[in-house]
Parts: sequence; C-alpha cells; structure tokens
Amino acid sequence: MEERRLGPVVGLGTWNTFDADERLARSVVDSALAAGVSFFDTSPMYRGAEAALAAALRDRREQAIVATKIWATTVAEGREQFARQLEWYGGRVDVEQVHNLVLWREQLEWLDAERDAGRIVRLGVTHYQASAAGALADALRTKRFDVLQVPYNPWERECEHELLPLASELGVAVIAMRPLGGSGEDRRRRVELTEAQREELAVETWAEALLRWALADARIDSVIPATSNPSRAIANARAGAGARFTADQRALVEQLAQ
Repeated sequence: MEERRLGPVVGLGTWNTFDADERLARSVVDSALAAGVSFFDTSPMYRGAEAALAAALRDRREQAIVATKIWATTVAEGREQFARQLEWYGGRVDVEQVHNLVLWREQLEWLDAERDAGRIVRLGVTHYQASAAGALADALRTKRFDVLQVPYNPWERECEHELLPLASELGVAVIAMRPLGGSGEDRRRRVELTEAQREELAVETWAEALLRWALADARIDSVIPATSNPSRAIANARAGAGARFTADQRALVEQLAQ
C-alpha cells in the first residue's frame, strides 16, 4: 500500500472553486499548505483553475504534488494542454490523468512517452459516472495506468463492486472525487451531528466524518474535497489526522447519511 501513496491523504480539489481568480487561489492554497495539504487536483475543464493553481504555487512548486488532466478530443489539443501544464508547473506533472476517459487510447501513446521522459511521474484515468466502470476497468487492465480517480462517498459506492478490488490487485492508487457527495438531494445530505455523535466519531464536523469515512477504506489513497473557503481547507485537512475509522464508526456515518 505505502509504495503507491500519492502523498498526504487529504488533498484539495479545484472543481467549481477558483475559476481564474489567482488571489483567491493563493489564499486557499496558503491555508491548505499551512494545514499540511500538498496534493492538488485540477483540470483544463475547470474554467481557469489550472492557471490559478499554478500562480498560487509559483514560488513553492516543490511543496506540492500536482494532479491535472488531459481533456481533449484530439491528440494535438491534448499535447497543447500538456505543453501549457509544463510551463505552469515547472516542467513536470506529478499525476497526469485522462479526464473522463476522453480519447484515452489515442492519448495514452504520447503520454506514455512523456512518462518515460520523466515529464510525467504517474498516469491516471478518471470518470464521474458509475456507468463508466467497465471502460475504466478496461483501461486499468492494460497495466499502463498508475492512478484511478472515481466518485466515492456514502451515496456513491459503485466503485466498490469492481474498480476498488481491481485497483488493489493491480497496485493502482485511488483518488476519491466528490468525497462530500455530489449535487442533488439524492447524492448529498447535510447532517448536524449531536455532541454524542461527534464524540463517537472523534470529529468536529459532518464533512470531516465523510472524509474520514472514505479514508477508512484502505484502498483509497487520497480524497480531494473542493473548496474556495480557506478555513474549510484547514478544517478538511484535519480528516487526515487521527486513527482510521473503525467498522462501527463507518457504519454510523452510513446510517446518518440515509
């Protein structure tokens, strides 16, 4: 398990957060780094977040593990995205992922060469829909990917059926996107924990409970809650400290999430 860790288990996602606001990005990244977070996930899909994150990390790139993505419908566009990423992130991408499996077979050929050249450390694949599980499994079975990113929270557990066992078998690291739940009432429920529940779970907030619920699965390497609030970035980081949830604590979170 340890040899495939991506770094600190609680990272920072940038979906629907910074856009192109460099000042906001620096504020959130400052707080995250100060709290011990050094894993940052972004994408060309995230409306300027890639560039804003790069600006926030400009003078401290070596403190960060940067995971970004190729989201392109042609190989030429993918190469252009990668060229910008190299400029932004000091000539190296720590985790390069094919976003939502778009053109993954075609992009993989040149991405493999960039990994061999040392400009990419790890290659990954992502998808946000449970219906893509079969295609993700096919990609993993090529044994050319090091990282898998999928939704994982008490409302979205489909990856437990095939993908998490397969990732474990192949030694593939797993990033849990949407660890606080997706949008919509059927994908997220906010819970006000009682004092007794906070004590039983050893958490301060419901968000911390959800993050620790995901991290209690030993097959999960990192959770990437997204936030544009510096104080929440600090609060989320607390989920990486302390003992792993027991089976009873995990069951309590699942019960409260119903």
